[in-house]
Amino acid sequence: MERFTISLSDELAADFDRWIEARGYNNRSEAVRDLLRKEIETRRLDQDQTLYSVATFSFVYNHHERNLAERVTHLQHEAHDLVVSSMRVHLDHNDCLETLFLRGLTQQIRTLTEKLAAETGIRHSALNLIPVKIAELHYAHHAHFHPHS
Repeated sequence: MERFTISLSDELAADFDRWIEARGYNNRSEAVRDLLRKEIETRRLDQDQTLYSVATFSFVYNHHERNLAERVTHLQHEAHDLVVSSMRVHLDHNDCLETLFLRGLTQQIRTLTEKLAAETGIRHSALNLIPVKIAELHYAHHAHFHPHS
């Protein structure tokens, strides 16, 4: 493990210590490692340098929208190798929140979620991508990282 030293103003160090305590870190090193990982992963995602990801994609829709449920289900079936699971919550008489749990090639996840978000009737959506190395997916021998035919 490599060590390095940084200098902080007293005010910044105090703010950082409060931030660490509020989040439950045991020490500054763990907090700095997490901050660095997050920043590096964010940059890789922004620059399309992340090959594989796990993700959640959540969207709100009116379940009375004509054929929307069928269209959404069809897109999920077309991407069955990406969609691990889904969960739906009924928000009120008209609206539902659905969350998809995804894993696979980052670009394929982005493509699927962009198609879903563009469906008429889907009003709000959010994608949360988490970059991973393929060995971390623990299912490499089951993975089908090729276009669906």
